[in-house]
Amino acid sequence: MKALVFAAGLGTRLKPLTDTMPKALVPVGGVALLERVMRKLVAAGYDDIVINVHHFADQIRDFVAAHDNFGVNVSFSDETDLLRETGGGIRHAATLLAGDAPFLVHNVDILSNLDLDWFRAQHRPGDLATILVSDRPTQRYFLFDEAGLLVGWTNLATGEVRSPYSGIDPDCCTRLAFSGIHYISPAIFPLMQDWPEKFGIVDFYLSACRTHAIRAAVMPGLELHDVGKVAELSLLENLNF
Repeated sequence: MKALVFAAGLGTRLKPLTDTMPKALVPVGGVALLERVMRKLVAAGYDDIVINVHHFADQIRDFVAAHDNFGVNVSFSDETDLLRETGGGIRHAATLLAGDAPFLVHNVDILSNLDLDWFRAQHRPGDLATILVSDRPTQRYFLFDEAGLLVGWTNLATGEVRSPYSGIDPDCCTRLAFSGIHYISPAIFPLMQDWPEKFGIVDFYLSACRTHAIRAAVMPGLELHDVGKVAELSLLENLNF
């Protein structure tokens, strides 16, 4: 099974640590974020893992080599020439993710108790993507209809609403926060062909949801941490996932 780990980010929220190391190697409880995510993926049966790299890319390559590729096939999607954001990063890795089966995408700075087997089972044949979401406080939310299909996005702080459907009423939708983990059909790549080199996956999903099914997955009891600030690291010292 294939997975893409997003590890190319600059990690600006984790400065000054990321002045000398990539975000992926920032330790939580003495274990690098990348190692935590890789071991979770390998334990769930993912044996062909792509890691995208940009900031301190060689440190990530050396770290993976020092851990014997975590016992699986690991390849690198090199973005040292340009950081392509999430949508562009997925498309840039297309040749490494090629195949008939869907693939997992996982941000390196997201730690959770997600059951990856459960999540994979939520993906329905014919759907373009299944995105892990949860009901948690934030400012930006995806909007879903009664069938759990993506129909829009909103920013509560600014009141902005974006949707391919005119006149959408956010109050009539289910508001859920994105986790940075998704399960994607390879049918996504032809749809990305005419997009620019650099683009966000949220922009792409909002464009594609009018014609393709992008479905919410909400796991009961989900515990998720977006490792975003140095001050938070000490609070996660005893994290057991």
